[in-house]
Amino acid sequence: MAAALPHRRLGGSEIEVSRIALGSWRTFERMPRADAERLLAHALERGIDFLDDARYDDETGKAPIPTGYSEVLFGELLRAVGADPAALTISNKLWWEFWPGQDAIGEVEASLQRMGLDRLGLLYSSTLPADVPVPVAVEQIAAVLATGRVGAWAVVNWSAADLAAATLEAERAAIPPPCAAQLPYSLARTDWVEDAAMDDALAAAGASLIPSAALAGGALSGKYADGAAGRLSDELDDPRRAAALQLGASLRRPAAALGTTPATLAIAFTLLHPRTAATLIGATTPAQIDAAIDAVPLAQRLTPGDVAELRSLAHSRLSAGALFTGGSVLPRDAAEDYLRTRNRRMVTAPDRVLLTGSRSILARPGEE
Repeated sequence: MAAALPHRRLGGSEIEVSRIALGSWRTFERMPRADAERLLAHALERGIDFLDDARYDDETGKAPIPTGYSEVLFGELLRAVGADPAALTISNKLWWEFWPGQDAIGEVEASLQRMGLDRLGLLYSSTLPADVPVPVAVEQIAAVLATGRVGAWAVVNWSAADLAAATLEAERAAIPPPCAAQLPYSLARTDWVEDAAMDDALAAAGASLIPSAALAGGALSGKYADGAAGRLSDELDDPRRAAALQLGASLRRPAAALGTTPATLAIAFTLLHPRTAATLIGATTPAQIDAAIDAVPLAQRLTPGDVAELRSLAHSRLSAGALFTGGSVLPRDAAEDYLRTRNRRMVTAPDRVLLTGSRSILARPGEE
C-alpha cells in the first residue's frame, strides 16, 4: 500500500494540504469524460486533497457556455467519482474581470453556483487590474470572508510590493493576511520567488509558497528530447521555449543517476523551497500523477550536492544568453530581436533587466 501523502499547513491558516496540488487548467475539458473521471479518482486515491479550479474561457469550441464551463465540469467530475468536498481543500480564483459591475462576492457566488458547491476552502486573488488597488481588493476579500463561503485567501502572481501592501491592509481590515502565494517557480525560473523583496513579503504575511509552472509548461519533463508528443509539440521551434527544453533534456542524466525521471526531479526541486506547502501540477494521465507524487520522497533524499548540481545545470543552460520574458525563457538573440521589433532598450538593474516599456525581461545579475 502506498505511503500517505504528507501535508503542510497553509501559512497561518488552519488548512492543511497535500504536498501535491492538482490543477485543472487546460486539462479536464480537453479529455474524454471517462478519462477525466479516472484521472481525478486516481489523484484522490493517491492522497491528493488540494484541488485548484478556476473559471476559464472555452478554448475547445465545444463548451455549452463561453466561460466557466471548466467549473461546471469540475463539479460534475467531483460528484461522478463520489468525492466529499468537505474532505478536500478546493480553491478557485478571483479574476476581477467584470469589476466593478461584478464585485468579489458576486464573482465567488457565480463560481460556486457553476461548481455546484456551497463553499471554497481557499480563494486566490489573481493579479489585480489597474482599477482595483490593493486596499479595495482587501476590502472586497474581507466581505467575501464574512459570508463564510470561503475558508481562507491567497494570491496568484502578485508582486512583492502588492503582497506586502495586502498584509498591512489585512491588518487594518481585521482579517488574516494571505496564507499563500501561488507563483511560477521551477529550475527554469527562480527569480520571482527567490527575490529578496518577495521573501520579505512572504515572511511578513507568514504565507506559504505554492509553486506553479514547475515543469515550465512541460519543457522540463525531458520527453521532447526523446521525440515524445505533448502540449509543447507545436512550440518546439519557438525561441522562447528553447532554453527550458534544453534544460529538460539535460535533466535526464542526473535523473537517471537518482533512479527517477526529469519530471519527478524538477518537481522535487520546487518542494525543497522552505516555504513550499504544495506544488501545483497539471496532469492528463494517472502516470503523471504518480510521477508528481514520487517527487515528495525524492525531495527528502536529495543532498545539498544534488541540489547544487541541479542549480549549476540550470544556470549553464539558462545563462548562455538566456533572458526571461513573462513565464518563458528567451535566448539572448531572440530577446534582442524582441526588443528591436518593439523599439525598446534594456536597462541594467541589480537583479533584472528592465524594458523601458510596461513589460520587463528578467535576467540574472549583470546581464544586459
